Amino acid sequence: MHWTMPGTIVAAATLCAAIPAISQTGGQPPPRTWIDAETGHRIVRLTNEPGSASLYFNQNGYTADSLKMVYTTPEGISALDLATRTAKPVVTGRVRVIVTGRKTPNVYYTRGNAVYSTNVDTGATREIAKLPPRGSVVTVNADETLMAGTYIEGDGQDYNADRPQQPQQLDQPVNKGQMMEERLAAHLPMALFTINTTTGESRVLHRATDWLNHLEFSPTDPSLLMFCHEGPWHKVDRIWTIRTDGSQITLVHHRTMTMEIAGHEFWSADGKTIWYDLQTPHGEVFWLAGYNVETGART
Repeated sequence: MHWTMPGTIVAAATLCAAIPAISQTGGQPPPRTWIDAETGHRIVRLTNEPGSASLYFNQNGYTADSLKMVYTTPEGISALDLATRTAKPVVTGRVRVIVTGRKTPNVYYTRGNAVYSTNVDTGATREIAKLPPRGSVVTVNADETLMAGTYIEGDGQDYNADRPQQPQQLDQPVNKGQMMEERLAAHLPMALFTINTTTGESRVLHRATDWLNHLEFSPTDPSLLMFCHEGPWHKVDRIWTIRTDGSQITLVHHRTMTMEIAGHEFWSADGKTIWYDLQTPHGEVFWLAGYNVETGART
């Protein structure tokens, strides 16, 4: 994991940039710092663990006090002190990170069929709730009172090559394009739900036979959740918002032409704008587009 430093510090995504350096030094770790020949940027290697990675670009990886950065390793979850650049393990074992809290020092994650939080500073760990069958939780709201996720209802099954064919279960696809087409066409009944992080109580906000995916709470408004209708982007109205009481379901982008697509959605830091990749049409004209959730204004 690295930072580039062209005057300001920018978080890089993975250790991939180190591969050329490793191969040139006979398998040795890359240097702690070097100058990139093409850009002139100074690269600083932050971590020592091969295979370490920062969180995905739309997942908050920084503690509420901005002093530590949470990242993943092959052994679990670690935290880097940004002042001293020293790291320590926080969670060990096979887990999936959800997000780092915006109010507390907690990192949220799933292990097996349950969701947990661990305090990055103290290591205190708490099981929050069990997940419903075929369910997942992928986001935590701004004040860390709610988590949100989806699950497939009834006997419907998503792709699974290890089980015999069941009612509404999909065959393993030969490629991602086929998977996207078939999963959208299956119209499996789904529920969008929240979990109270204090009580563990779950509540369904929205039901649909659309493929619900890519949930992300506003970084500032605890009651505002973004979600998507997944599928081939030219066939779906993708980006939506909903309130945590199930009201105000709002389509963020209305298509204006055939084959127009919108996706790769993410929140601005102040929670006022949803930014997204807009192509008018697909693969021809590319935009970074914005939607102001307070005024409806578009950029």
